[in-house]
Amino acid sequence: MTNPEHPAEKSDPKQVPLVVDVDGTLLRSDLLHEAALQFVAQNPLECWKLLYWLLLGKAVLKSRLAERGDFGIDSIPLRDETMAAIRTAQAQGRETYLASASDHRWVDKVAERVGGLTGVLASDGETNLAGTAKAAALTGKFGRLGFDYIGDARVDIPVWEAARGKLVVAHRPGFAKKIINRFPDAEIIVQSDRDLRAWLEAMRPHQWAKNLLLFLPLLLGHRFLDVGAVMESSIGFVAFCLAASSAYIINDLLDLPGDRDHHRKCNRPFADCRIRLIHGPPMALAILAVAIVLASLLNTRFLLILLIYVAATLSYSLLLKRRLLVDVITLGGLYTLRVLAGVIATGSHQSPWLLMFSLFIFLSLAIVKRCSELVARREAGKSAPPGRGYRIQDLEVMFPLGAAAGFCAILVITEYLSSPEVVALYSHPQRLWLICPLLLYWIGRILVLASRNELHDDPIIFAARDRNSWLTAITASGIVLVSI
Repeated sequence: MTNPEHPAEKSDPKQVPLVVDVDGTLLRSDLLHEAALQFVAQNPLECWKLLYWLLLGKAVLKSRLAERGDFGIDSIPLRDETMAAIRTAQAQGRETYLASASDHRWVDKVAERVGGLTGVLASDGETNLAGTAKAAALTGKFGRLGFDYIGDARVDIPVWEAARGKLVVAHRPGFAKKIINRFPDAEIIVQSDRDLRAWLEAMRPHQWAKNLLLFLPLLLGHRFLDVGAVMESSIGFVAFCLAASSAYIINDLLDLPGDRDHHRKCNRPFADCRIRLIHGPPMALAILAVAIVLASLLNTRFLLILLIYVAATLSYSLLLKRRLLVDVITLGGLYTLRVLAGVIATGSHQSPWLLMFSLFIFLSLAIVKRCSELVARREAGKSAPPGRGYRIQDLEVMFPLGAAAGFCAILVITEYLSSPEVVALYSHPQRLWLICPLLLYWIGRILVLASRNELHDDPIIFAARDRNSWLTAITASGIVLVSI
């Protein structure tokens, strides 16, 4: 170990310890942000405690959160370039340390995961080991210029000033330029550009297909040539797309451990840390604000429906998705809200038949989605998904429930076809009965594919990409046209 009176620049460089920051440097995420989000997800009614603990100091906040236990630290992606630097130093026989402002209990877990480290310096509930405090601790241990340091943020500048070797993880090109201007001998080991595709992907534009349901009342009411109604439905569609994207961002932030444990969801931008978690909430709020402005251009009732939708999705993300069957009923209700929004946007007649059909068919698809997830985990030899109210053995009940809800939707159609409303809208209403066997085929096929572990996505997104589903939809549309 280097003595403070004998700077490392006069020693063998291979004997100089390598000190590595954790948040954003070794990990592609921030432990405090991860812990705070999971605290909110698991204790939504205790969010006020975060502010109270923060007022007591960041070290206290981190300590209180650390007392709540693990939040999936082992699943947070490591930064390959930083790991390579650690392994190179270890191969050279150099001492390697982690020095972090995160709580020592978290950092100890990270150290165990990395392996081969000499020691750990971290916050202890009283001292927040960041900036000048970290620089002082490292200087006291190794001496000025007695260590090399890898960091990633402005707060690390005092540490770099005390370090011999200055290695930088730059999240933005502008930050890299500032550090090089200040420390010409600094080495940029990671320089990340902003990935605009990741920001778009976080909004899940492929899920916007679900909001085409807002056009359903327009089509079934035979108002597709009404330019004003089409414009109103289009504005409503965009508003719901943005509101849904805002909800998806919040949901992804609150479900990070579950997403990282999923074979497909682990690639989402927040789960694999292509977007920093701290950018998620303002992004969601900005998108939601635009959605509210668009909704207000229509009418007050539509804006109210949109706000109910937002409140329901937030409740789903915070609480309802963890409740057995409540989650799928909520999802079915959210789909039905989209149909109702389409009715209100255009001032169409509010048909109870359409709303009843929507509730049952989308409840069926929500159940199938859960079944598909459980089957995938069963085939992969995994236990039930974390943070959900289901077990693998629930498949014996869930599949029949999904089939029952789907067939109830068809029963609603048969009752509708016997109603006076059909005679008023269609010249040949008896031809519409041909739609029933098509729906029986489609619902049955979706259930079979889910049981075979061949339904790898949300059923509606699957249908948008599935040839047989398109053929079924086109045939049903043709039946409607020849019935008018």
